[in-house]
Amino acid sequence: MNEMVPLLKRLIQFCSVADRPDEITACADFIQGWLTEAGLSVNRMDVHGTPSLWVTPETDRAPVLFMAHFDVVPAGEDLFAPHEEGDRLYGRGAVDDKYAVALCMVLLRAWIRRLKTEGKGQESLPFGVLLTGDEEIGGYNGAGEALKRMSCDYCVALDGGSPERLVVREKGIVRLNLTARGKGAHGARPWLGENAIDTLLDDLVRVRRHFAQTREDHWHRTVNIGCIQGGSAVNQVPGDARAKLDIRYTEADDPHALIEAIRADVTSEVEVVSVDTLFNGGEGPVTRYLAALAGDIEQVAEHASSDARFLNRSGTPGVIWGPQGNMSQHTDEEHVEISSLFTLYGHLDRFVTAVFNKEVSLTD
Repeated sequence: MNEMVPLLKRLIQFCSVADRPDEITACADFIQGWLTEAGLSVNRMDVHGTPSLWVTPETDRAPVLFMAHFDVVPAGEDLFAPHEEGDRLYGRGAVDDKYAVALCMVLLRAWIRRLKTEGKGQESLPFGVLLTGDEEIGGYNGAGEALKRMSCDYCVALDGGSPERLVVREKGIVRLNLTARGKGAHGARPWLGENAIDTLLDDLVRVRRHFAQTREDHWHRTVNIGCIQGGSAVNQVPGDARAKLDIRYTEADDPHALIEAIRADVTSEVEVVSVDTLFNGGEGPVTRYLAALAGDIEQVAEHASSDARFLNRSGTPGVIWGPQGNMSQHTDEEHVEISSLFTLYGHLDRFVTAVFNKEVSLTD
């Protein structure tokens, strides 16, 4: 485990953001080379420039699959120079999500060395690993494509939660664009025009009525008006105006019915940008076993989304888990608590050891 922190620091130094595909590729190359040198056979797929890597005991299949991503959100140059302060390692990707890449790499090497001493090889691994390069921009070319080729009995997405919290559900996402049309005119004679911003604002009030629920835990659908654009000069009546909406929904909602209800209630044009499914990993015996193994930790729901949602296409059970980052992901203070990273490694190693020894069934 002492190799994990230096390896994580090296991974953080790659500026693997969406507008630097060369750095994403370089990071993938480094990971592939490291794993190959460790004696592992690595599969690679590049879809529209997005690299994905996976290591499995069988061809494109594993009993347990650990999933993580090596792309990160943008940051200043200083965040790509990792540093330690006490028990914390700071840097972009420290907790989202390069800690998971380092953990998976070290765990794979430890297991392949162990198996070698028993006269066995990669085919005897009780787990596999999937590492992708586009989670932060939707994951469609990474996990979205790789999971069409791969299968597993249980998946742990290392991209959320904490050592004390297993995430078993995540909300789905709907992205909508609203465009209001009006009639342009001089700002001194507004009666000669039709202000598209007025129309858009009225429609946004109507949209909000579809989200009037409230619960203490906020496990209900929500809407965020993320962008509004309209007009080009203060003395003009704008002829069009636009808004971008971010909707999060739960298993109690039909996203397509919600879209149609909004469409029927507004005069603006409604463009459906995307509809992403929610994640529901279930709360079956394997999840309960994993929670008990870690000390009867809490099983929770999460409002954000991750690549775990692609598991729902095949009905694959699983959880989302991670170390302690104190909700610092995507901030200038992003960090991971090193001790919690070691704790998580220990939990995962014990889990796959139990799978290897057939102490837990993945198919009950």
